[in-house]
Formats: sequence, C-alpha cells, structure tokens
Amino acid sequence: MDILLLESLIPEAMAWLEARHSIAYRPSLADDERGLRHSTNQVRAIVVPNQVLINQDFLDFAPRLEVVARMQVGTDNIDLETCRERDIKVLQARSANVRANAEFMLGALIMLFRRSSLDAMVGKAGGQDSARGADREINGATIGLLGIGPAAHALAGLLNGMGARLVGYDPALHHSSPIWQQMRVQPVSLLDLLSTADAVSVQMLYASRFRRFINERILGACKPHQTWVSISRSALFDTAAMAQAMQDGRISAWLTDSVDAALDEALPLLRSLPNFYATQRTGSLTREARVRASWYLAHKLTEILSPDSSDVTRPSALGPVSVRSALGWPDSTPQSSLPPSNLLLDGKSPKP
Repeated sequence: MDILLLESLIPEAMAWLEARHSIAYRPSLADDERGLRHSTNQVRAIVVPNQVLINQDFLDFAPRLEVVARMQVGTDNIDLETCRERDIKVLQARSANVRANAEFMLGALIMLFRRSSLDAMVGKAGGQDSARGADREINGATIGLLGIGPAAHALAGLLNGMGARLVGYDPALHHSSPIWQQMRVQPVSLLDLLSTADAVSVQMLYASRFRRFINERILGACKPHQTWVSISRSALFDTAAMAQAMQDGRISAWLTDSVDAALDEALPLLRSLPNFYATQRTGSLTREARVRASWYLAHKLTEILSPDSSDVTRPSALGPVSVRSALGWPDSTPQSSLPPSNLLLDGKSPKP
C-alpha cells in the first residue's frame, strides 16, 4: 500500500486519497506494536497518532517509508533526527489548529474568570463566591500573552474585540518588532507581564533550553490571584513551583491543555488542588480543524508521493470543501482579504 492511516481523515479526504493511492485505514495497529511493524514493510507514508513512537527501531521495519504525518501539532513521538538522516519527511497540520486553540484559550480564560460557575458544574469545592463579586469579566482586564506563537495572533484578535488590555512577552521577538503593533499588544518584560496581568495565556513554543522556564524565581513576580491558561508543553513549567503558587494565592487557578510525561510526577499533588484543571490536548479537536488538517494532509501526501502527477490539485480546489470553509473563513469574506494559500495550508506557522 502507499499510505497507512492509523488516524482517520474526514471521509471526503479519505475518498479523494483513495482515488489516487492505495490506502489502508487500520486504527487498531496504533496499539499493536508487533502488528504495526509487520504492516509497514511496503508502506510509503503513514499517518500516526501521538501514542505511536517513530524511532530508529520502527523505521528499520519500514524501508520504503517516505512520509510520517500527524493530524495534530507535536512531534514528541517522532525521532526527527533519524527521519532527517533517512530523508523521511515529517508533516504536521500545524496551522489547521490555530483557530481552534485560540478559541479554546479564550473559553478557558472566561471559565476561570467565572470560577464559581465552573466549580459548580464540575462539582469542585473551594471556588470563588460570585455573590461577593469575585467572578470577573474579560472586558477591562489585563491579559498577558506569554509566547507570540500562531495561536496568540488569533487569540489577540478575540481578546481585543472583547475590550481586554493586552501585554505580551516572547523571548524570540524583539520589543521593536512591528508585530506587536499589528496585534495591538504592548510588549513588556517577562517580570512586568507577570506583575501587571490579571491573567496569563501561555502558548510559547517549546525548546529544550526552555525546560522549567516558568520557575519559582519567575513566579515570585506574579500579581496576586492571577489566572493562568496554557497550551504549551508541560516541560515549560516547574510544576512544584506552580503548585506552590496556587497554594499561596499568587495563582488563583491554572488550566493546562497538555498532560504529558513532564507533568505525570506532579499530577497527584496538582489534582488535589481545587484550582487546578487539566485537559489532554483537546483544545485543537474541533470539526473545522479536522477538516483543515485532513485536506492539508491529503494534498501534501499526494504532492510528495506523486510529484509528477497532473492530478495533484493545490488548496484552491479542495474537493467538496470550499477553500473558504477549509481555511476557517466565512463565505462572506472577500476573496482579496484571504491570505495566500500557503499561509494556512503548508504546515508552517502563520506570519502576520
């Protein structure tokens, strides 16, 4: 077969691929290591979920493999160096999930600003007392954006529309960059962000040098009763320091959408706290994001596996899905205001 799918695309994209390649959809192999290895000898491309480990041992059983693809963002399960050495391309539908993550972060901020209602819904004790006016509104609040990744651009637009004041910090972005003005975000130092923000939204891209970047020294600058939401890797946080900050009142609540190995050891302590909330990478799981990711992978896989085929359409013709809906734009959006097709469908981070 050409393509082995351990994770499904939408039916229309599956049918589009099947008309052009030999494909097999076998999700059960994701939890069957032995069976998976016996199935990859002739496979040219594979779409894998997070639990499938793509390492040197796996690749030894897949001599014809040309592409490893992910529907979601993240390559923790993929040995990128070995793939590079073997000239195996790694595809991620990165930009397909940007809007979904931004809306998830906004929803998380709203929920934590209204913790009385949230705690009542989930049956947690120790929430804020709305009768005392402890719950808050986004309008007029100062929100700190820690990390100006793709999701931050979309989130900034949503928060600006709700009347929030935005401050931001990114170690990779100079304060003089025009990006800050375009996003309507005031660039500040990290310590200034923590000392002034009512809430902190963390969407910082992770690298090994940023392990435990959020530590006790940094958290010492927190404005009292600060709210935190995050879609960044758990390794970015010193979890013991975060737990202490939640216990002593510096952080009123923390919601993270990344429960991974870096958080496992601290989970029992964190889950015992009434102001800790965790989800397992659900922020990007929307129907619209799945449509965008499915068509991105379908087109890119065909482009790579059949580079000389005249039947490879670019993202301006997405089968039964219009380019507007695949990009997440309403039908009323003027064509002139749409970004170039390679902005959101090439797997690269959007640029302002």
